[in-house]
Amino acid sequence: MELVGSPSTAMYAHPRSTPTRFLPAISTMASSYKNRFPYHPLPQSFSLPWLPSTYYKAAAINPTLAPFSRSSQGLTPSKQLPFISNRTTLFTRYTPDDWYRSNLTNYKESETSRRNAERLRVDTSRLIQDKYQQTKKTQVESTKNLGERVNDIEFWKAELCHELDEMIGETNALTDMKKRLERALEETEAPLQVAQECLLHREKRMGIDLVHDDVEKELFTEVDVIRSCQERMQLYLEKAKAQLASNRAAQHEVEKDLANKQVAYRIDDKCHHLRNTSDGISYYRGVERVDATISVPESWAKFTDDNILLSQSERAASAKLRDSIENLLVVTANEMWHQFNRVNVAFTNRIAETADAKNKIRSHLTKTLLELHEVENNIEAIRKAIRDKVSPLKVAQTRLDERTRRPNVELCRDPAQLRLVNEVHEIDETIQSLQQRLRDAEDVLQMLYHTKSVLEHDLSVKANTLFLDQEKCMGMRKSFPSKARLVGYV
Repeated sequence: MELVGSPSTAMYAHPRSTPTRFLPAISTMASSYKNRFPYHPLPQSFSLPWLPSTYYKAAAINPTLAPFSRSSQGLTPSKQLPFISNRTTLFTRYTPDDWYRSNLTNYKESETSRRNAERLRVDTSRLIQDKYQQTKKTQVESTKNLGERVNDIEFWKAELCHELDEMIGETNALTDMKKRLERALEETEAPLQVAQECLLHREKRMGIDLVHDDVEKELFTEVDVIRSCQERMQLYLEKAKAQLASNRAAQHEVEKDLANKQVAYRIDDKCHHLRNTSDGISYYRGVERVDATISVPESWAKFTDDNILLSQSERAASAKLRDSIENLLVVTANEMWHQFNRVNVAFTNRIAETADAKNKIRSHLTKTLLELHEVENNIEAIRKAIRDKVSPLKVAQTRLDERTRRPNVELCRDPAQLRLVNEVHEIDETIQSLQQRLRDAEDVLQMLYHTKSVLEHDLSVKANTLFLDQEKCMGMRKSFPSKARLVGYV
């Protein structure tokens, strides 16, 4: 049996090391009170100065004895104890059983509180460790996914770069072929002009010379051959221009996709290398609820794959067109050279023109000059009308640009916005129609200039038919573009 007030040994169901910052655990003392002993006042030397005063403040119930404590002042302990023992019967409220039960209740509550606290601490420690491992695992998975995403972007970047280089090379090759075709087409203008002038000269023949002879037939054939070659060249030239536009469009899509991939690569690579200790990390409240994505991995990969397939398709079409243009240049050069030789062999007679034809040409030339003047005035009026539309278009576009800076919900598609958009479209259509009319007028003007040159030439030819037949026409036909020029190499 332990003495009252002596320290008891702690009994734990699960012994473990106790942190130094906690007070020693108090074990149950129910067994020490099974054999109760009578109360005996303890001497002063058996008081418990080692017990913390906190226990008394928290659990002790001290009845107030102020009136009686005053009468005991100045007495020694040996005289006080008998006095209190003699007077307890007057003030006793609880029995010893109550006192023991109170202590047992306090001990049980203490044990329960400690068990609950210990269970909470263990659960909390386990929860902290589990959440730490879960957070770490989640972050590792996110970093791994970002790394895989960076690798995917890098793969498609390499594919796009390769395709872009191939497309640029093909576009440059087709551009060179188009320039050759343009030079060859320009070279056909001189032979065509010579053949047409010869036909015009021979149309002015007089008397017996107005004969539909072999020369005239071959000249017509030569004009038809040259024009046929020009039409085929022009057709393939338009095809080349359209193919170049398709190549540039496909190249633009590849370049745009590549630029987007580069930006995405920089962003994802930066995200992939972010760590908990990195600079620049911060809170962005609500960002997890913002879903600005417009594709999924399947559609994302298919988009780039479609761009590459489109570029490859355009490259194949471009290479095929280049081969066709090369064959066309060789065929047309042989046809024109063959017909030119036949005309030169058959060209034996010359034609002269009459004065009536000379007067008619002069009259036509005068009318052409008048019409040229009118067309030039009309062109200047059209250009002024186009210039007058520039300022309204700038105002409308400036308004639209300024309204794009409205914040948030203020970006409203209101009637003013719709009216401005319609205004821009209307002004654009007006300018396009005026520009089309300007091009038509300029074409007419060029046609008039061409007609003027032909009439002036014919007017000069009419002065001396024989001179034009023998000197002028044959002098013009002495030179013909070489095959190198006709295929566009020079």
